[in-house]
Amino acid sequence: MNPLPACQTLLLEPRNGVLFISLNRPQNRNAMSLQMVAELRTVMAAVRDRRSIRALVLRGTGEHFCAGGDLKDMAGARAHGSAAYRELNRAFGALLEEAQHLPQVLVCVLQGAVLGGGFGLACVSDIAIAEHSAQFGMPETSLGLLPAQIAPFVVQRIGLAQARRLALTAARFDGAQAQRLGLVHFVENDAKALHERLEQQLSLVLRCAPGANAATKALLLASVDQPQGPLLDQAANDFANAVLGEEGVEGTLAFVQKRKPAWAN
Repeated sequence: MNPLPACQTLLLEPRNGVLFISLNRPQNRNAMSLQMVAELRTVMAAVRDRRSIRALVLRGTGEHFCAGGDLKDMAGARAHGSAAYRELNRAFGALLEEAQHLPQVLVCVLQGAVLGGGFGLACVSDIAIAEHSAQFGMPETSLGLLPAQIAPFVVQRIGLAQARRLALTAARFDGAQAQRLGLVHFVENDAKALHERLEQQLSLVLRCAPGANAATKALLLASVDQPQGPLLDQAANDFANAVLGEEGVEGTLAFVQKRKPAWAN
C-alpha cells in the first residue's frame, strides 16, 4: 500500500481503520489556504479507494476547526486579476464536492470557529459533532463577499429558508442552534464529552460493511436530485449485487452463525 501523502498544513493519523485529519494552521485559526485545499484534495484522492480506511475524521488543531478562507491568498491573487480569484474560489468548491462524495464516512469534529469554508466542510460531513461553545457562521457578506462555493451545500444541509437568513445577515450562532438547524447531529459540553461521542460514533460506523456504506451513501446523495423511478431501478441492481457479493454473503452467514461479520472484528 502506498504511504499517505506528505503534508505541511495537515496532520494525518491512521488508526484502526480510521484516518484522523487535523487542519494544522493554529496560528491562523486553521484558515483554509490554497495549500491546505490542495493537500486535503490529494489526501482524499489517495484514500478514496482504500477499503482499509473506513472513515475520515476531520478536525482542527488548537482551539478552532476552521475560520474560513485565508485572506492572504486573496491578497496574493489580486495582482493576477479575476481569473486568479475564480481559480482560488473554485478550488475550494471542488474540495467540497470531493468530500461530499467520498465513499468513506466523513466525520467532522467542530470546536471554536466554524466559519465560511469551515462551515462548508461541516455541511458535507456524514456525522457532525460540535462543542456547545463553537461559533458557526457565514461572514462573507459582512466582508463584501459571497459564500459562493459553500452556498449550495448549506442549502442542501439546512434548507433554503434558513440558509437565506444566515447568509444575508452573517449571523453567528453556537452549537445548540446548529443542532436545531440540522447542521450538526450532536452537541457536547466539553472536549472529553466530544471525544467520547466521537469514539461512540466511530464504533457504530465500524460495525457496518465498508462497501455497503459506500453504496448506501451514494444512493442517499443521488436521491436528492435524480428521478425516483430510475434511481430505484439502480438501487435494485445495487441491492442484488450486494446480496450476492462478498459482504452480503459474509453478513448473512455471520447473522445465521450468531457472530460478528469479518469487518466488525
